[in-house]
Amino acid sequence: MLKAVIFDMDGLLLDSEMISYKCYKKVLEDYGYPFTLDDYIKDYPGKPLAVSIHFINERYDLNYNEEEIIHYFHQLEEKYSKEDKVPLKKGALELLTYLKENQYKIIIATSSLGDRAQRYLNAHDLFKYFDDAVYGIEVKNGKPAPDIFLKACEKLQVLPQEALVLEDSEAGIQAAYDAHIPVICIPDLKQPKSEFVKKTEALLPSLNEVITYIKEHN
Repeated sequence: MLKAVIFDMDGLLLDSEMISYKCYKKVLEDYGYPFTLDDYIKDYPGKPLAVSIHFINERYDLNYNEEEIIHYFHQLEEKYSKEDKVPLKKGALELLTYLKENQYKIIIATSSLGDRAQRYLNAHDLFKYFDDAVYGIEVKNGKPAPDIFLKACEKLQVLPQEALVLEDSEAGIQAAYDAHIPVICIPDLKQPKSEFVKKTEALLPSLNEVITYIKEHN
């Protein structure tokens, strides 16, 4: 029986992936490399920032200080998010309201830092819907490892089979699958490959359809 719903944040709850893309693009262009939206979609959604910054460092042989680049990335992100307020994804508020009214436990599980996640979510007054949160810094291994979703179950005191993960990325799907937690994918910038679709309970066009899914399957 479903007792808890675990939300990813970027690209799932918040339409924030384009801001992330702009940040990576600026970092690469500072070093003289072009960076397209297709480049971003191929390798970056759903992965922890530190993992992606290290990936860039090795791929382009930049030999930069990764901590300094992460700090610069956060500065860019704050600048861009102030210029373009990060909107909610379609159906987010309706789904959170439904879950709260029907007494499901709700938690955010994001690779993001806590202050960033809180800033984005507080802008929409969303934290009142959540029972708890797990941030990337709280687990040893980021997605696609299952650590963050297992930590979410631990915090909510539910078994993996009593939870449902909502994700938009292949890395998130894999993390939930390896945690043995059912996962629904609501794609954002990238449609998951068939090998990842097979690991989901459903592939839905928006968060609106999650309410129907829960009603039919619980």
